[in-house]
Amino acid sequence: MAQECRAAPDNVAVQLARDTERYRHLAALLREHPPIQAVTIARGSSDHAAHYLAYLLMHRLGLWVSSMPMSLVTLYGSPMQCQGVLALALSQSGQSPDLIAPVEHLRRGGARTVAWVNQPDSPLAAAAEFDLPLHAGPELSVAATKSYIAQLVAAARLVAHWQQDEALLGALQALPDGLQAAARLDWSRAVDALRGTTQLFVIGRGPCLAVAEEAALKFKETCGIAAEAFSSAEVQHGPMALVRDGFAALVLAPRGPAQAGTVALAQRLRDQGATVVLAAPPGTPGADLPLAMAAHELLDPITLVQSFYPMVEQLARERGMDPDRPPHLRKVTRTA
Repeated sequence: MAQECRAAPDNVAVQLARDTERYRHLAALLREHPPIQAVTIARGSSDHAAHYLAYLLMHRLGLWVSSMPMSLVTLYGSPMQCQGVLALALSQSGQSPDLIAPVEHLRRGGARTVAWVNQPDSPLAAAAEFDLPLHAGPELSVAATKSYIAQLVAAARLVAHWQQDEALLGALQALPDGLQAAARLDWSRAVDALRGTTQLFVIGRGPCLAVAEEAALKFKETCGIAAEAFSSAEVQHGPMALVRDGFAALVLAPRGPAQAGTVALAQRLRDQGATVVLAAPPGTPGADLPLAMAAHELLDPITLVQSFYPMVEQLARERGMDPDRPPHLRKVTRTA
């Protein structure tokens, strides 16, 4: 896991150097024939990357996006409206039947189907009309890291080409260097603060909520911590009742409209007795962990998760766990 997450900057550079014409061609088709709505099809870490993609599509393009319950196709055989739909599937292995079947179903019904897969010869890539390789390289650790980062990059890349946004495209080209800087940041204060915790909130908002979801999953699978992800708004509608002495929270507050409210929530959590670790750009009041800022604000969640992965890998080892071999999990999960 440690080696793979630190390989992400180089893998991202490879992705950005390839398949440009594929992205341009797909983006041109989407501009010429705009979808009425989009659905994402993913599980686990890939589903968290899909939430980032969905946020970008809704925020930048005004396109309604929903996460598809795959059981509608795989278990219930529900009739689905496919015309005018853009189906976006994300997977590391491309092997799970409950991803492949919906893509096949939607494509037969007339939807435009796209698959981002790290294994381009996979059944999922073959099922989609457009396959966009992640180029993350072989990933052996059960806990996905570099493939998740590659999916975030691919999501931003599609949106940038779709909008013909030269500023965002340029910022993406600078991202490998930004990821290298993020990987070097010292997040050891989080290891010290969270070493003994058993319950944890991970807080984010906007495009950073997708990273909060991914972080909560990694706390569960590598550290055995019962972690839940919430937006800084949603956590105040009930879950705050759990917060008392002994509770912990990792609060993610990168740049953007949500930052002020998220930083204020961190202080409220502290006032209620929680152990709070606040990750924010340098100069943010109360920040415990530094954040490397990307060349574009919408890419800050990507550099953030690059800093998070080495920390959670170290935390797992200090808690006596092997992050490369989480209990009861396999690298490829085949669900129907």
